[in-house]
Amino acid sequence: MSPAGVRLEPFRWWHIDEVLPIEADLFGAEQWSPAMFWNELANGHFYLVATDDGSLLGYAGLAVAAPDEAWVQNIAVRRGAQRRGVGRALLEALLAEAARRGARSTLLEVAADNAPAQRLYATYGFEPIGVRRGYYQPSNTDALVMRREQD
Repeated sequence: MSPAGVRLEPFRWWHIDEVLPIEADLFGAEQWSPAMFWNELANGHFYLVATDDGSLLGYAGLAVAAPDEAWVQNIAVRRGAQRRGVGRALLEALLAEAARRGARSTLLEVAADNAPAQRLYATYGFEPIGVRRGYYQPSNTDALVMRREQD
């Protein structure tokens, strides 16, 4: 369920310019390029934006891999909108879509030093299953791989 006043809607190509400043602020040198977002949309992956009174608060994406696996591609919430339930709403929508598409497990990668995100994922049943050393570049930060089995 979305926080009061927050709407979730499909991420469309015209949202790309709006998400780039959020990417730059949150991820710096590791931010996604416009081409990466275009590629995700062109490949038919499930993406949402969260808006409030016309302002883009955050976005999230999911890729479903045959036959029964889904990957959270990203979840990002503008700094001024964090800790208001926007990330939770986006994650819940991704998990619902994964279930709708028949995914038996959902996986994600999260920066090993991002404890708040790891705690959020754990509350939704994600458990660490591995580490990808130096996954995030250019910072060479490790990624914790987490998995959640569908109920």
